[in-house]
Amino acid sequence: MTISQSRTEFAGLPVVDFDPAVPAPTPAGAAAWRLSLDYDSTAEEFAGLVESFLAAVDPAQVAALVVGQWGEEYETPAPIELLAGLAPRLTGLRALFLGEMTFDECEISWIMQGDVTPLLSAYPGLEILWVRGATELALRPVRHAALREFAIEAGGLPAAVVRAVGGCDLPALEWLELWLGTDDYGGDAGVDDLAEILAGGRLPALRRLGLRNAQIADEVAAALATAPVVARLDVLDLSLGTLSDAGAAALLAGQPLGHLRRLVLDHHYIGAELAARLVAELPDVAVYLADREEAEDGRRYVAVSE
Repeated sequence: MTISQSRTEFAGLPVVDFDPAVPAPTPAGAAAWRLSLDYDSTAEEFAGLVESFLAAVDPAQVAALVVGQWGEEYETPAPIELLAGLAPRLTGLRALFLGEMTFDECEISWIMQGDVTPLLSAYPGLEILWVRGATELALRPVRHAALREFAIEAGGLPAAVVRAVGGCDLPALEWLELWLGTDDYGGDAGVDDLAEILAGGRLPALRRLGLRNAQIADEVAAALATAPVVARLDVLDLSLGTLSDAGAAALLAGQPLGHLRRLVLDHHYIGAELAARLVAELPDVAVYLADREEAEDGRRYVAVSE
């Protein structure tokens, strides 16, 4: 599986591509504006595109931005400093997707990010932050009172970033999604690095937890079997990873999961018997078990890596 489709909706708003040659087709606050360049563009051209956008709309009314290709994104860090510096003008910004690219624009493991902490510091009212790509990605533990939704999509998520997420104080966060990925692409996190997240002490409002695309899906499932955070969740998502019978059995043998609304395990390696038990033993839970995979020469693969 690859990410082959651009988002058409973000933060409850339709995604609209900004074209400096065309008048803005909708009010500034009625769209998630996609700012993106062609493959052979430069970071300087992206800065010019941003200025053209701010001149074409009322910046204070912009609620959501989707940042795609910013120019040589496989070797040029994300425009974090540029975006953070716009905070005095983008006073209404509530949602940001940084690095929303398909595989034919830039492979997920090639997307060059950076330290995203300045975005959280610059926008204390930000409610939704999605990041795609983890090369050079960094985060420092911060307190952010408004963030409700935080997702990092990666072919491999560094352990330091996972620990930093766990170290953040996010009292309003309802949805946390981390694509842990594989060690082939920098995903070196283990279950110990998830300890603060699984404890949930800094995430009192969390209702949806996704630990997706994980090479260590079985180990994650075993840790979730006793994790305090699980008791308050509505949705637990372990999809896109390598979950096998061992992980499924750990979930069934662990703490009760009957309070969940959804247990999402799509793209998995669970056998028919364990899959049937999950459905039968969780009759009031919507259990998603699509896309069963077969191990190849004893190896199991996550859905999104390169």
